Amino acid sequence: MRSGADAAGGAEAIDPDVDLHVPAQRAETAGGRKWPVLAAISAGGAVGACARYGATLLWPTPEGTFPWAIFWVNVSGCALIGVLMVLVSEKGRTAPPLVRPFLGVGVLGGFTTFSTYAHDFSGLLEREEAGIALAYAGGTLAGAMGAVWLGASATRAALGRTAAS
Repeated sequence: MRSGADAAGGAEAIDPDVDLHVPAQRAETAGGRKWPVLAAISAGGAVGACARYGATLLWPTPEGTFPWAIFWVNVSGCALIGVLMVLVSEKGRTAPPLVRPFLGVGVLGGFTTFSTYAHDFSGLLEREEAGIALAYAGGTLAGAMGAVWLGASATRAALGRTAAS
């Protein structure tokens, strides 16, 4: 399959925020135009990271147990990413310029965490809790991937129903 095309040969959805090979898209963040985007990402990241920290305070993980708080943070964050991407990028929908950087990269990027997941996994292995570590690793991957799909699918279905109504 060639890049930029789906299996049927049609154009696949491309994230216009990240294709820096296209001069017009690269120009969107040239010079002083990058500062509002970076400010939106930073503000959103602060909100998302604080929300994640709050979740770990509300649901602390005792040593040697399954890290449920970070598991659910990552799974719920992935579901919200699926919802967001459908709302702002499919079927000709567009969002105001700073919505995706603020919510997608900032809030949800700050909320979800690979580093804490990796740290928890490593800690479980160091404490010889291999069974819990493997369940956490596999469960997080399956849960996160399933959550993105479910969030996107449910949003598409809801939008299809409201458009048909």
